Amino acid sequence: MQEKFIVEIITPDRSLLKSEASEVIIPSYEGEMGILKDHIPLITFLRPGLITIKSDEVQKFYAEEGTVEFSKNNLLILTTTVKTIDDIEATFIEKSIKSAEENMDKSDLSDKDKYLLSYKIGTLKELRK
Repeated sequence: MQEKFIVEIITPDRSLLKSEASEVIIPSYEGEMGILKDHIPLITFLRPGLITIKSDEVQKFYAEEGTVEFSKNNLLILTTTVKTIDDIEATFIEKSIKSAEENMDKSDLSDKDKYLLSYKIGTLKELRK
């Protein structure tokens, strides 16, 4: 019995990935969420963090935002900001952390904005290691 499902990551420019996976972990507003074959249908939003796709090998992607839909063993991730971990350069990480920290100091930020910036900073600092 095959325990895999289809996962696809799409940006406005292209389809970045379409493959089978045995598990996908996404950073959602509700927390990190694991998706396995036959998961209940869902629609949710991504927060900044790592998307982990497990199959014969493990692939990781950094995403800042997007939407996720899972239905009939098809996982669709739509995002404008996604990079494979191997493609992220140290300068991108440092510039992004600096920019996010500067934005975090603004007094007119909503709680939602602070929430998203804190996850962005935390994820980027993990990638820096």
